[in-house]
Amino acid sequence: MADDSTTEARTAEQRPTPRQEAARLTAEGVHVIALTWVDNAGITRVKTVPTARLAAVAERGVGMSPIFDVYTCDDYITASPHVGGPDGDLRLIPDLRRLTVLAAQPGWAWAPVDRYGQDGTPYACCQRQFARRMAERAAEAGFEVRMGFETEWAVSRPAPDGAFDAACAGPAYGMTRIVELSDYVRAVAEALAAQGIEVHQIHPEYGAGQFEVSTAPADPVGAADEVVLVRETVRAVSARHGLRVTFAPVALAGEVGTGCHLHFSLGRNGRSLHRESGAPYGLDPAAVAFLGGVLDALPALSAVGAPSPASYLRLRPSQWAGAYRCWGVENREAALRLVRGVWDDPDGGNAEIKCVDAAANPYLLAGSVIAEGLNGVATGAKLPPPVVGDPGALSEAERRERAIDQLPSTLTEATDLFERQEVLRDAMGDVLHGALVAVRRAEAERSAGRAPEEVVAATRWRY
Repeated sequence: MADDSTTEARTAEQRPTPRQEAARLTAEGVHVIALTWVDNAGITRVKTVPTARLAAVAERGVGMSPIFDVYTCDDYITASPHVGGPDGDLRLIPDLRRLTVLAAQPGWAWAPVDRYGQDGTPYACCQRQFARRMAERAAEAGFEVRMGFETEWAVSRPAPDGAFDAACAGPAYGMTRIVELSDYVRAVAEALAAQGIEVHQIHPEYGAGQFEVSTAPADPVGAADEVVLVRETVRAVSARHGLRVTFAPVALAGEVGTGCHLHFSLGRNGRSLHRESGAPYGLDPAAVAFLGGVLDALPALSAVGAPSPASYLRLRPSQWAGAYRCWGVENREAALRLVRGVWDDPDGGNAEIKCVDAAANPYLLAGSVIAEGLNGVATGAKLPPPVVGDPGALSEAERRERAIDQLPSTLTEATDLFERQEVLRDAMGDVLHGALVAVRRAEAERSAGRAPEEVVAATRWRY
């Protein structure tokens, strides 16, 4: 049997070269490639190159200023101790293993990038490489981590002054919405399938004009790549149907918001750690410790997973948003939900983090969850008894007795907790951690004193 290095070398030999990929794309009528990364404000940024330039770009990358790591969602530029100002340049290197022809944008392809310095060293603020490092750390600890995102969005007709006008009028989860927008929803499903994305479900959601698509799990970096591709595909299909789409935490002030729940499962040696025979809730002790670490860290993780001022208009009790730091078995009001799955599925079962939304950088979120889970394993974290029912219906005394805390109610509160959290600082490094704090502080300051309607209007079409 060949060792891993030999197998990897053979795989690399079989992989098409950048020139071969460029020739293939050109033959398929693809003339431009979008190279994307996601900044600390959760905005997908892009450089585009002609297909004919692919080989050169794969070797030496495309230039981009480091300043984008301290952009807010509305393109205000702040600064951190390590990032800021007009100096410096990076190289964006596309991951050609993820190169995808875009079904809803004829003549275009897409690839995510890793970011490096001009000398070829990994850039300290590269969120995608952070997620990869954490996934590798999990593998070294013996964990096989799979992740998947539920992508929710709200679709609007074009409206004056940037208003939101729901593109369908049917009831929540109602077939009426599918009938009203059947061509549109079918086009989304077809485009995702054409791009090799396996869709598990696509259906109407609760909010006005709201839909959701769930896709198959993948490795942590692959899952983050895929949710970026899903969002931009939904955006492109919407535009081709004369519609406008938002992934913002809230589309209409005072209404239920839009989440982007993260599901993850743990395995070891090909065996699910959610299917331990005879164990409470089917959880292997290592899975209990991993989940316990994530649960303990949820208040600080809010600055990663709920990073917009608008996130805290969504993160309200009794709205199925997961506003309390607690866990439950199939409890959709708990911030951490244990999904049991079909009883006879040996690979079934996962955990869902409900208190996160699409303003989050998915690479940062994936990496941060792994870091906190591994810290839980290292420290022997436990899970308290699961919560049954709505924790918001409990009295304050009952919640205090059961250590059920409400998650931060403002971005400033979340950022304070994140800044003091040593696990995430150590995992990210001072450069990335400091840039993230600077962006969160700037976002909070720029929304200070605004009414909810103003916060929603300012963020509605940024995501």
